[in-house]
Amino acid sequence: MKILVLNCGSSSIKYQLLSMNNSDKAEVLAKGIVERIGIQNGELSHKTKEDKKYSIVTDIPDHTKGIDLILAALLSPEHGVIKNIDEIVAVGHRVAHGGQYFPESALITNDVKEKIEECIELAPLHNPANLKGILAMEKLLPKVPQVAVFDTSFHQTMEPKSFLYALPYEYYQKYKVRRYGFHGTSHKYVAEKACKLVGWDWKEKKVISCHLGNGASVAAIKNGKSIDTSMGFTPVEGLMMGTRAGDLDLGALLFIAEKEDLSIKDTNDVVNKRSGLMGISGISSDMRDIEKAADEGNERAKIAFEMFAYRVRKYIGAYSAAMGGVDLVLFTGGIGENGCEVRRLVCSELEYLGINFDVEKNKGKRGVDLELTKEGSKTKVVVVTTNEELVIASDTQRIVSNL
Repeated sequence: MKILVLNCGSSSIKYQLLSMNNSDKAEVLAKGIVERIGIQNGELSHKTKEDKKYSIVTDIPDHTKGIDLILAALLSPEHGVIKNIDEIVAVGHRVAHGGQYFPESALITNDVKEKIEECIELAPLHNPANLKGILAMEKLLPKVPQVAVFDTSFHQTMEPKSFLYALPYEYYQKYKVRRYGFHGTSHKYVAEKACKLVGWDWKEKKVISCHLGNGASVAAIKNGKSIDTSMGFTPVEGLMMGTRAGDLDLGALLFIAEKEDLSIKDTNDVVNKRSGLMGISGISSDMRDIEKAADEGNERAKIAFEMFAYRVRKYIGAYSAAMGGVDLVLFTGGIGENGCEVRRLVCSELEYLGINFDVEKNKGKRGVDLELTKEGSKTKVVVVTTNEELVIASDTQRIVSNL
């Protein structure tokens, strides 16, 4: 069964075509990314499993054109991997927010699309793009079933004591204002993978999963279920991120909004687009740029770098308390998988949790699956590569196989 996985952003589409044998074995036939959608000089970069590469620069006005280019690349006699479009049996989509509607992945129907649209106000940067991808694929392959895999589903196991805010209860009843959490697809996948790496059953362990990238979150996973996570009603809560503020005193935000005469939209831009690493450093939202500038003596970059690691460490301590201990801490995501110095700094004062971190083993390790603690460490630290596309493809296969 060949399944096309799409991860649509506002101006990009990441994709993979996978041949699924069973739920935990898959072959990536091709993958790539479409970038600069709606911007001059759009680009598609495509690579097959045989490492055949293809790229094209052209105007890509919308997601429909972007997906059309993807399908053309997959069908190409020179660098394609299928001979007929009918070989694509299903399409799986990453969807950021499913609200309280979707405790698990769902076959896309008109009702599902309406609920995704209802959740746009909860994830205004992501759900519109996800929906565009779904609608574009309907135009191009109208008979192919589609499945939505939600970032929020895994965290639906949180209890009210974890997901409710200490606001008047009526706002939860009327508007469903609560903590939802994100990166659930990744957290679920890497928690199981990390435990397998050290020979454990993830459903018997207490795991703290640190998905660190431009967007970042930590999850407390006890016996295979999410009991808490750092992102909340929107992805802006929790850790300091590339451009998101993370946790902050709401009184401070109201104070700034009044002083600067900011509208609601302007205030939203401050916490979502102008804060985080970018806001503190004044240089970049990319951790690689921050680390380089810090090494060169830029004081604000150094502060931003230390703030990021410090806040991750705080969440690890908090979630250890929430679960009554921790067996394994994992790092994943762009920064988690590649940021050796971030990992070292996060783990530098966690000996009290039984972590005996191996600084030498950690050095230079990027994009690998590896235990980073010394032999005999009571609590293990692991770096693992995430594969959200595989989870999306597996859920898609499971759902369409029952049609």
